[in-house]
Amino acid sequence: MAVENGEWIMRGPAWEDPACIHSWQELVDWIDEVGFLPLFRNGIDGFSAEERTCPTDWWSGDAARDPWEWRQLIARSGRVAYGKFFGKKAGFISKAWFPDFANWRRDGYDFDSRWDDGLATARQKKIMDQFTEADALLSYELKERAGFGKGGEKNFEGTVTDLQMSSYLIIRDFRQKLNKKGQPYGWPRAEYTTPEALWGAACIAAAYATDPVQSRAKVFRQIQAHFPAATEERLRAVLGGR
Repeated sequence: MAVENGEWIMRGPAWEDPACIHSWQELVDWIDEVGFLPLFRNGIDGFSAEERTCPTDWWSGDAARDPWEWRQLIARSGRVAYGKFFGKKAGFISKAWFPDFANWRRDGYDFDSRWDDGLATARQKKIMDQFTEADALLSYELKERAGFGKGGEKNFEGTVTDLQMSSYLIIRDFRQKLNKKGQPYGWPRAEYTTPEALWGAACIAAAYATDPVQSRAKVFRQIQAHFPAATEERLRAVLGGR
């Protein structure tokens, strides 16, 4: 995604192009194949959902064709993980590859151990504590419960993003607020959960016996196998993380 003359420009194939992905289910199948996929174009050619989807369908509001709507359907499906995993930007990770990703990004720590060793911030702890009582929380619910409301803690968005980058949180769904009559209104809000709540603690911890450095190397090799432009330098820039 780029800005030219004040307009958002999407880079992707025409709908008729055989390389074009035509549904969210097809996109999930491709994510399962490649393992990792940012939502938008970045410094690695081809390494994005944007570059495999029709540019004129973005933000059309047509759930059958709009990749912006697809991200909500994909998150809701639970088939792959969605969140801000790549340089604090959004993207997808397959279930098969999430354990190595988590092992790398967590550096072998579950969150409680990270906190005990003084490696997590108090703001992160306040947010993660909310998921001991609830499996999933909408962003405004999480913000209020964790004490980031008016006059409270600052930098809610940045803290939640850091927790996604470290693989402790993912976006599970998008839902609208409800008015007093129970009717939805406004923009859909992100609903956060832990990957453990989605797929189980055993699944997420499956790579904990592996050295985190080796998990990082496996992640890089997997991406490089599918995207030849993914040099070590470009991967460090696009993926971010430790």
